[in-house]
Amino acid sequence: MLSLVVPRAIIGALTFIALSLSLVVHFLAFLPFALLKLVSPWQAGRDFWTRLMVAIAWQFIRTNAVLLRLLTPVRWDIRLDAALDPARNYLLISNHQSWADIVLLFDVLRGRVPWLRYFLKKQLIWVPIIGFVCWALDFPFMARHSREAIARNPELAKEDLETTRRACERFRNVPVTIVNFAEGTRFTPAKHAEKQSPYENLLPPKSGGLAFAISAMGHEVAGLIDVTIAYRPTRHSLLWSFASGEQAELVVEARLHDIPDDILAGDYQNDPAFRARFQQWVAGFWRAKDERLRELRSEGAPAPAATLHSGDSRS
Repeated sequence: MLSLVVPRAIIGALTFIALSLSLVVHFLAFLPFALLKLVSPWQAGRDFWTRLMVAIAWQFIRTNAVLLRLLTPVRWDIRLDAALDPARNYLLISNHQSWADIVLLFDVLRGRVPWLRYFLKKQLIWVPIIGFVCWALDFPFMARHSREAIARNPELAKEDLETTRRACERFRNVPVTIVNFAEGTRFTPAKHAEKQSPYENLLPPKSGGLAFAISAMGHEVAGLIDVTIAYRPTRHSLLWSFASGEQAELVVEARLHDIPDDILAGDYQNDPAFRARFQQWVAGFWRAKDERLRELRSEGAPAPAATLHSGDSRS
């Protein structure tokens, strides 16, 4: 393994180069189908091209998994407490600390759940290649207006909710895992202080997007996957730390929860009592997640051999 003889700085640079080349190669295979989807006049045709693009995207994820294991010492401690089915729909919530979270979730869950679709900031649609790919794969792009803008124009608050509703309507045609980083942004100490978070390791969760995804998908959702990601302490950015192999023994825990019938049936937008109850439901996950992060960080290095690890035999 390269990481045994090559400095971390070189490993990090090689990882970024390798993953970037993988992105370009797979994008060239992806592009014709995206253009065919763009000009297709029928929804059935658009769904067909989308399925082909998802197949290419999963190959991209598998290729990246191989590259990561060739270049870095992957000994991630992955703890899944339930059997998942790639033919069923799921909602997924997770804490959010880095762009590495996205790479990690795709790697950990490949072959276990349907293609992951994230709620993304609207500005990301302009990122070369990535923005176009996410648009072609029906990722919802959210405006995420500031509180000040919403205060001036309350109608703006409905914009992201309508985006969520339309996206979930499209997802009825294919199995999907809808990912919601409920904090709305990556955790940093500065943001933690600015938001006066009541949690030690998390920002306060935002419930609206998740509530409308549940409302739109309804009983078609097989459950809520609650993911907790615990990175090792680092003096570098988490993305660089991840690429250079410093996060060889990070921990990912995933638990599957049923969604209660009263949560499935409520009206988040128009029922203040239900909205408060839903927010308390989400806050319960966040309190447990905050405590679990505290426990994981006090445990020290895990024992990967005792758990299912990411070097398994999945294709």
